[in-house]
Amino acid sequence: MMKKTLLAHSLVTALAIAPAAHADEAALIRRIDQLAAELEKVKAELTATRQKADAVDQRQQAANPMVASTAATTSASPAPSAQPVPVPTPVAAAPTAVVTSPASPAGSTYPGIEAPERPRTVFSAYGEINYNRPTRNASGAQVDVRRSVLGFEHRFDERTKVVTEFEWEHAIASAGDRGEAAIEQVYVEREFGLGLRGKAGLFLVPAGLLNQNHEPTAYYGVERNFVETAIIPTTWREAGVGVGKTLDNGLTLEGGLTTGFDLNKWDASSSEGRESPLGSIHQEGQFAKARNLAGYGAANWRGVPGLLIGGSVFTGTAGHATPDFAANNARVTLWDLHARYNPGRWDLSALYARGTISNTEALNLTFVGNPSPVPSSFYGWYGQAAYRLWKQGDYALFPFVRYERFNTAKSFAAVPAGLGVASAPDERVVTVGANMRVGSGVVLKADYQKFAEDKSRDRVNLGVGFSF
Repeated sequence: MMKKTLLAHSLVTALAIAPAAHADEAALIRRIDQLAAELEKVKAELTATRQKADAVDQRQQAANPMVASTAATTSASPAPSAQPVPVPTPVAAAPTAVVTSPASPAGSTYPGIEAPERPRTVFSAYGEINYNRPTRNASGAQVDVRRSVLGFEHRFDERTKVVTEFEWEHAIASAGDRGEAAIEQVYVEREFGLGLRGKAGLFLVPAGLLNQNHEPTAYYGVERNFVETAIIPTTWREAGVGVGKTLDNGLTLEGGLTTGFDLNKWDASSSEGRESPLGSIHQEGQFAKARNLAGYGAANWRGVPGLLIGGSVFTGTAGHATPDFAANNARVTLWDLHARYNPGRWDLSALYARGTISNTEALNLTFVGNPSPVPSSFYGWYGQAAYRLWKQGDYALFPFVRYERFNTAKSFAAVPAGLGVASAPDERVVTVGANMRVGSGVVLKADYQKFAEDKSRDRVNLGVGFSF
């Protein structure tokens, strides 16, 4: 606007002094044409600036679904409730490829200048490459392209969008390799106004702190914490429908009906269930059994800048009326409580999660002699503290410490004496390390992890991650 004002002032001045300079009519017309051309150039610059700002805002919303869904109410209320939880390593930066729609004069900020719509299509990506070296067995050291994810968000109009993410894990996905290719998300979302929105498709369940915000730039440490991988099976997605609403007091409520877990998939002869009970029986939208649906609910409060307090619950039966299956009435329930606070340079977080699987007695009798029967309960919690120790230019250093306690087989349903499997002890892990932020979307990581029970897992980790 300042450039436009100066040009307008120059135009008036030129018109005023023309007679005094005895300029002929042709020269005056040429001068007016020149000023008009400069004004058109400024208009183009303003339009480009507006498009760039909107593109950045759109990408930031796409990178964090918990935040993106509150965008409709942000412009309507100045309350801090719609602000995302501060993270020391930004999740998003400007997108590398944006397709925009033609400009629309409706709602133009600058009179006489057409205002562009938000970008129709925004591309995104994140990935990480990690190095792990066991301290007691150097021959077990390895490098892994842990994951690479490509995504895009396309807006059909100002209220309707589709979000899709494609993930590749462990570099190569084929019949003879350990890699995996998967659709992490694909859903359509519609904003209805007054902070209310709905979505349908395959989407991430709003549980814990990482499941919906799991880019490597968004968490501390080379690997995701154990509680939010072994107990909450991040990244955990289900197919279904959901609704959400953000209130003026900073409270965001979400709920929906989705597919659930399939206990028919439990393999008592393998260690997969001991590593992550729910991770071994989730369906991920692949021919998912839907005879029994599940429900979820989540509440997150951001009424104080820098503070997030929330919780979630997910529950549903997991037998799906399978003929001759011994646990058709088994119910899987998982709930969590979490908090995160960012006072000044500090970043503090804590989470508690607990899961149960009911009516497993008859099923476990069929597993007698196997090492991994179905647990009736599993749980975990952690506390974490990080501090921004140093910052200069695009670089920032965040040392951190995290303590975790978890148990994937805390208890089993009663079976006849001598036929059961003993409950596992709680594992305790201390992780000490640092994140080095490089620019707005790259992070270098290093940490050391000490295990209390299985000391053979003690290790040093190095990693590099990015997101945009």
